[in-house]
Amino acid sequence: MYQKNLCSIHKRLLHITSFKSKSIYINCTNIPKQVGFSPYTEEALAVQLASILQACADPSVLLQGRQVHAQTIVNGICKNSVLGTKILGMYVLCGSFMDAKNMFYLLELWYAAPWNFMIRGFSMMGWFDFALLFYFKMLGYGTSPDKYTFPYVIKACGGLNNVNLGKLVHDTIRVMGFEMDVFVGSSLIKLYGENNCIDNARCLFDKMPQKDCVLWNVMLNGYVKNRDSDNAMGMFREMMNSETKPNSVTFACILSVCASEAMISFGTQLHGLLVRCGLEMVSPVANTLLAMYSKCQCLFDARKLFSTMSRTDLVTWNGMIAGYVQNGLMGEALYLFREMISAGLKPDSITFASFLPSVSESASLKQCKEIQGYIIKHGVPLDVFLKSALIDIYFKCRNVAMALKIFNQSTALDVVVCTAMVSGFVLNGMDRDALEIFRWLLQEKMRPNSVTLASVLPACAGLAALKLGKELHGYILKHRHDRRCYVGSAITDMYAKCGRLDLAFEFFRRMNDKDAVSWNSMITSCSQNGKPEEAIDLFRQMGMRGTKYDCVSISAALSASANLSALHYGKEIHGFMMRGAFSSDLFAESALIDMYAKCGNLDCACRVFEMMREKNEVSWNSIIAAYGNHGHLKNCLDLFHEMIEDGVQPDHVTFLAIISACGHAGQVDEGVHYFHCMIHEYGIMARMEHYACMVDLFGRAGRLSEAMEIIESMPFTPDAGVWGTLLGACRVHGNVELAELASRHLFDLDPQNSGYYILLSNVHADAGQWESVLKIRRLMKERGVQKVPGYSWIEVDNTTHMFVAADRSHPESAQIYFLLKHLLLELRKEGYVPQLYLPMHPQIAGVQLPVEG
Repeated sequence: MYQKNLCSIHKRLLHITSFKSKSIYINCTNIPKQVGFSPYTEEALAVQLASILQACADPSVLLQGRQVHAQTIVNGICKNSVLGTKILGMYVLCGSFMDAKNMFYLLELWYAAPWNFMIRGFSMMGWFDFALLFYFKMLGYGTSPDKYTFPYVIKACGGLNNVNLGKLVHDTIRVMGFEMDVFVGSSLIKLYGENNCIDNARCLFDKMPQKDCVLWNVMLNGYVKNRDSDNAMGMFREMMNSETKPNSVTFACILSVCASEAMISFGTQLHGLLVRCGLEMVSPVANTLLAMYSKCQCLFDARKLFSTMSRTDLVTWNGMIAGYVQNGLMGEALYLFREMISAGLKPDSITFASFLPSVSESASLKQCKEIQGYIIKHGVPLDVFLKSALIDIYFKCRNVAMALKIFNQSTALDVVVCTAMVSGFVLNGMDRDALEIFRWLLQEKMRPNSVTLASVLPACAGLAALKLGKELHGYILKHRHDRRCYVGSAITDMYAKCGRLDLAFEFFRRMNDKDAVSWNSMITSCSQNGKPEEAIDLFRQMGMRGTKYDCVSISAALSASANLSALHYGKEIHGFMMRGAFSSDLFAESALIDMYAKCGNLDCACRVFEMMREKNEVSWNSIIAAYGNHGHLKNCLDLFHEMIEDGVQPDHVTFLAIISACGHAGQVDEGVHYFHCMIHEYGIMARMEHYACMVDLFGRAGRLSEAMEIIESMPFTPDAGVWGTLLGACRVHGNVELAELASRHLFDLDPQNSGYYILLSNVHADAGQWESVLKIRRLMKERGVQKVPGYSWIEVDNTTHMFVAADRSHPESAQIYFLLKHLLLELRKEGYVPQLYLPMHPQIAGVQLPVEG
């Protein structure tokens, strides 16, 4: 197109310059007069040159535009105000701002056109602050703006996210009577729609006397940007009933709503309408249709549409690859990527940003480096999305150093890249580093979005930084990010992990929209914080509210059943799994194994494991832990070796289960062997829980000095779990000196945990040191530590009965105590020696029932 314009401009310039001005003299009263003779008068020449300048609107024809400018100077018409403005506009549209500036100051500035071109040029270049500066200079100069001034001024306000200034400009527009102009009105509606002022946008839209297709599309896009799908659909229906007919932009916009809300039925109807209108193969519409089918998990339809498209561009291929990745079909994504290269299409930054998540699933560091090499070799531009994708993949491959290198080398850093860094640090357990990046982001005046905030909240949870978490919650409420379900889920999870389940419940209750992730987060929080009954109740409510269960919901509910030792709940969920789509879900089945094992039904746990079609490391870990917790060390180790033979690599959880099983069986040397095997043979670094398990291993065997050596050899500071394990061992074996040492650390780490005070008190009581016992009780009173009463439960006729120490109010307490007596005496015959004692019911005279806490 530009080549054609270039030829046309060149011919017209040759035509004008081929005529030379001729001079003739007329002898009249002997006064010589020079008369210029040309086929063009000054006015006609100005008109002709102005028409040529209209075609000079691209940097490729800047040279020809300068030739026209030269002609105006040669012919002495450069001071023509209309022509001068056209020349200024030509320089602006060609991006030559130095020439534009020089031309601007040669013009008369009492009318709006020169100012408009400068404001337009700055807005087009993204220099919004300069655009607004020229607007205010225009007002200061006394030049009155016209209706062509305001669309670009409003665009500059939007570019700077300054909606308040936009409202002041709107007031000026209203006073000057331009509010109802379709171009000015659509600019204002777009500003409001993109800056969370959708009500202002709708109010102005309703007042517009004439609504063309562009205006409808701007309003519709505003609802889409604000994730208001209901009003977006309502707006589309209104448009369909109006005189204005939708175009391809309209359909692309409404199809994006169908994609985000998984409205496959309505999306299919729109597809039929598009076929009838002949718009289904228009590139933007076809690409949006493809994205809609992909996001609605209709990959067969997406692939069918892709195959029938007569014309596919890079956007189409990228959309199809992204669809496969989003639906977990990584192999198909890789195949399509190779097919795309074979078809001669060069992948761009969007292609790699879409494709890279398929590599992170396999966490192949070698493949990551190969892809980065291809990007560098072929000069693929590293925009912020590709940089964030590369950072994300290296974090998932546990190569933190490489992720940091890419981040530090990035010249263009925005909130997307910083968010990738925050989530990457959290993924690798580097919560303090995640918070440091977040603070740096704020110092650099970047505005965190909802994804950033949802990514940084787990760092607060990991550090139990409740104060900081509350501050972030306040920021989220102030900027209205709490409307996003995933942000709400992160808030509830943060409060729960910081020990404030009450605040988590309160926030969850107030959430207007709750998706499956929100429910799962709350159910898991209750299960992990000693509230299994509430977790089961929430699981029921989730189903009653119409939210679909997923594998996480099922796993969380089974975990709660296991913690409650409520076998009948677990069996009900198992039945639901068999009827639904979760009978072959690896993670749900693994949770089922764990539930049966913890509820004492090892046979059912084994049957579930044997019936599994596929087994991953989680499944193997569950059954190994089940046998280990039931004291079957030989079976536990046999399964470990079978797991390796099956080609499944053990992880840190596997060895944790094995070392724990060795401790329960009293096989200390065996446990030490597998601890060293984990580190030296499999290259798995020991974590805090492994060291706690080793302390327990030596502590149960009475080898307390070796337990202490393990603590001293730890590469990081021991936590309360490690010292608590040592204190428990000291209680069993009566080591007062070590118990004092452990308790000093525990009182610093967790001063409000009553269990540690009671354990130390019992150690002194066993040693007959009653003054120390009284001293500990006084310390508890001074610190306001309340003893948490012990409780036990038993299941009778599919009902779980729970009762607290010294509580004699249960209507069936006598029967339950007799059942407990029989059960625990049988356990004692098998060598089980409990350490805590339950106060007796008056009907059980003279019988001391040992019950583990």
